[in-house]
Amino acid sequence: MSVTLDSNQWNLVYAVFSFGLVSMLACTVYTLVSQSRVLAKYRNALVMSSMVTFIAAYHYWRIFNSFTESSEGMVVNVSGEQGAFNEAYRYVDWLLTVPLLLVEVIAVLALAAAVAKSLIMRLVPAAAAMIALGYPGEISSDQNTQVLYGVLSTIPFLYILYVLFVELGKSLERQPAGVAETVGRLRLLLIATWGVYPIAYIFNIVGDASASSFVTVQVGYTIADVLAKCVFGLTILKIARMKSHAEGMPADH
Repeated sequence: MSVTLDSNQWNLVYAVFSFGLVSMLACTVYTLVSQSRVLAKYRNALVMSSMVTFIAAYHYWRIFNSFTESSEGMVVNVSGEQGAFNEAYRYVDWLLTVPLLLVEVIAVLALAAAVAKSLIMRLVPAAAAMIALGYPGEISSDQNTQVLYGVLSTIPFLYILYVLFVELGKSLERQPAGVAETVGRLRLLLIATWGVYPIAYIFNIVGDASASSFVTVQVGYTIADVLAKCVFGLTILKIARMKSHAEGMPADH
């Protein structure tokens, strides 16, 4: 199976993948060089943020190459066979980065060890289950299978939201001024960006294998990735700096 893009569609997907790649690389460098701007206790959160965007950059490089190599002119091979455009790179990326994104939030808040461990032990398995359950539906051409795995992957997603908004919310009262509000915005950013993924997933179920659906899904996934990883990571840096200054670090750092 293949989809035939016009020149504008092909160039748009090409440019969006390039944008995703360079955004991840730029954020990796920025968060790495910003280590000295926060106290040592918050640097692990920045390291994890750098790991998230570095892993994503690698997979966008693979996605970018897969797209160009699976294209003959403006025709993109999406059959799932060897040499076709490989959507699995995204799921490998998400399987690694989504748990790290959640651990970033816990790390930057510097919660008590027992509380942090409890949250991590619940969030990481739920995040892995969410991604693992979504993949069989993504690659299936059977609508019933797609719906089944879409519903199954939604269950751990809802659990993650519960932990972030109810369980984590209990720990925000003791945070410095402004941190709780910033974390609140961070959680809303997570919902807004993660909400793009199920929309694209549903689009795959109800839509046909057309050029417009292929372009919409790839552009949507990439924009969501940039927001969920780069903007998320920059917000983590902001929280780390706020907490560092509240604990005595000079404001000029």
